[in-house]
Amino acid sequence: MATPHGLLEDLQAWVTASFLFAFSMEIVSSAGLLTGGTSGIALLLHYATGISFGRLLFVANIPFYILAVKKLGWPFTRRTFVAVVLVSGFSELMPHVVRFGTLDPFFAAVVGGLIAGLSLLILLRHGSSLGGVGVLALYLHDRFGWRVGIVQLFIDAVILGVSFAVASPGRVLLSIVGMCAFNLTIAVNHRPGRYAVAIP
Repeated sequence: MATPHGLLEDLQAWVTASFLFAFSMEIVSSAGLLTGGTSGIALLLHYATGISFGRLLFVANIPFYILAVKKLGWPFTRRTFVAVVLVSGFSELMPHVVRFGTLDPFFAAVVGGLIAGLSLLILLRHGSSLGGVGVLALYLHDRFGWRVGIVQLFIDAVILGVSFAVASPGRVLLSIVGMCAFNLTIAVNHRPGRYAVAIP
């Protein structure tokens, strides 16, 4: 039987995963690319308004916390809130400590997607997430019977459709490559029930 994580292990995981996710978004945004979910919405707004990604990610997640409490419970919501706050904070820091002299867009799409997938995988294995549209998809599934994957795919398609207003078709295509790398990482490595977590 697997040993549940302790609080210090969870804290280490949240900080590490949040830092990695913020770094992945810095890679993606520096190449002018997009991603899916709430992060994609925050990036779209960042490109359109110039407001920092970290601040927009925090604000964009606020409406989903109520749904998260109802659907997934307070412990999971609390952990997700902590993760989002950490990602937002690290995202504010990234432009001051990271500079890319050369960044190939294809490399940025693939590596950004892989790192984002790994960071979310760490969060999931420690009873947390980055909230957002995933929580909405679960709610709509319970309320109307809509399939979670279809809902998330539809939302990502809308994000990509809107992204043509702020990015070239080539950048949008590369963004799809990055989203595939992200989702493939999660699909291959995340199997609910195989990994024990401690939720106090």
